[in-house]
Amino acid sequence: MGCAMSAVTIQQMADRVAQLLEERLGLGGRDLAAKLKRAGRTLPKKVRDSGRLLATSAHRAQNPKLLGQIDMGEVTEAYDVCVKHLIAIDPVSRRRDMFAGMVGSVGFGVLVLAVAILGFLAWRGYF
Repeated sequence: MGCAMSAVTIQQMADRVAQLLEERLGLGGRDLAAKLKRAGRTLPKKVRDSGRLLATSAHRAQNPKLLGQIDMGEVTEAYDVCVKHLIAIDPVSRRRDMFAGMVGSVGFGVLVLAVAILGFLAWRGYF
């Protein structure tokens, strides 16, 4: 009974982290491992490593023989690291910052283009 409970608990932890990745970062994917792969370098190394440990533990927990080899302390710690990081992310401000960055880069491009056109016109003697 204790082993089965542990396997279910590990799977629930992995599912919760996968759910947070989807909610906070908008990442799709079949499972936690797929979502972590998509996240790539948007997550700090410690969070990526913890997520991977959680994903492999959830996969191993499906096999009763491998379940005994899983260190529940490590898994719990990895879960805490992932959840603490992901809960701190505000998806609205993240989108707003991304939008502001796009507007800024487009604005800079328009400015460079205007300066180039004015320079060209001055060079041709229209000013």
